[in-house]
Amino acid sequence: MKTKFTSRLMRIPAYVLLLFTTIISLTPFYIMFIMGTYKNEDIFKGLKFFPGTYILENFKTILQGNVIRPYFNSLFISVCSMAVCVFVSAMIGYGMAKFQFKGKKLLMTILLATLVMPYQISLAGYMMEMRWAHLNGTLLPMILVFVANPFGAFWMTQYIGASVPDSIVESARIDGCGEFRLFINIVLPVIKPATITLALLVFLWSWNNFLIPLVFVTDPAQYTLPLFISTLGGSYRVDYAAKMLNLTIATIPVLIFFSIFSKYLIKGMTIGAVKE
Repeated sequence: MKTKFTSRLMRIPAYVLLLFTTIISLTPFYIMFIMGTYKNEDIFKGLKFFPGTYILENFKTILQGNVIRPYFNSLFISVCSMAVCVFVSAMIGYGMAKFQFKGKKLLMTILLATLVMPYQISLAGYMMEMRWAHLNGTLLPMILVFVANPFGAFWMTQYIGASVPDSIVESARIDGCGEFRLFINIVLPVIKPATITLALLVFLWSWNNFLIPLVFVTDPAQYTLPLFISTLGGSYRVDYAAKMLNLTIATIPVLIFFSIFSKYLIKGMTIGAVKE
């Protein structure tokens, strides 16, 4: 009994540190929400810690800009980007990890080289590709940019190589299982933590993407949420308070996703860190 009490007593510093870290992490979100409840002029008069009374007016400003359409545009783009990137990256990872073919090392070298190359460098070429495919003026350029994702391919290659035993793959092949069926029924369930981790990261990248929509979108009906937030305000006035409230609303889906799938994110990030 005394040992249990001592053990719990020793955990108190860890809980206090965890609580302190949580408060520090959530403070920016709280301040962002509080700033969205004040007039635009009031937020420059000092840091606010208590809610104001101007939240309804700021919410009306957001609704007047038709925020629903950009919100669903961003949601549609992010979900499609997430699904396509995870599936394609998983197939690339399976091929790179479980097949032997000529040029595999060269392909891996090219893949690693693209990881350190900023995607802004290839933006001009990507614009020409989309123009050639007559996809300008649609939402597809914001989705297709995540199809050939070097991080996703490298992540899945490393994960599948470490977590999917060769014996299972060979046994399935001996039993007559086709490669695509093997990939869907055996590999994907095994790498579930990795797929969820990559899905969360791609959703976050797509949801916060500003440069690609800025370059490709010209029609207000196709605005994404970051692009819509940047346009809030008049010709001679920027409504920072309304922007803060809109940013708070935009953060909600990300917080929900990470709250639901956080255990898979942690598992996906830590697996393979210790070799047996």
